[in-house]
Amino acid sequence: MIYRVEGDILLSKAQAIAHGVGINDPMDKGLALELHNKYPSMHKDFHRWCHMHNTKPGEAWMWGGPDNVRLINLITQEGVDSHDHRHGKATLVNVRHALSALLKIIAAEKLTSVALPRLATGVGDLDWDDVWPLIDERLGGLDIPVYVYTVYHPGQAAREPGL
Repeated sequence: MIYRVEGDILLSKAQAIAHGVGINDPMDKGLALELHNKYPSMHKDFHRWCHMHNTKPGEAWMWGGPDNVRLINLITQEGVDSHDHRHGKATLVNVRHALSALLKIIAAEKLTSVALPRLATGVGDLDWDDVWPLIDERLGGLDIPVYVYTVYHPGQAAREPGL
């Protein structure tokens, strides 16, 4: 079941937080930057994973950290251009595939709840009106709470039903 919530996703009580990134993402903007600053080893491990697995857009990788933190990196964007360091843009096809990869992680890890932002609409540059139907279609039938943070309020915990 999907719940649209408002608040700071970093304060979520969900078992995992998913967010969109690009291949070898520098994680220097938006939510990725906040997660990079809070969990610098996640960033290093993500780069190692990208290099070891010939990562492609549409994949997903979960990182486990201290205090049972689980962060799921959804590869919604193309890689960063190594010449001018511009972030790759997200595509709806990549988002669709990454959400399918997220479903596999949820099942394999037996996750009981997950939170995600307005996926691929910041640095990824997609329109929320195009992304929301994909999230609803892919995750709407889950029997676990899915918290979609539609409005960001820094430092404010969202009301997450069921937690």
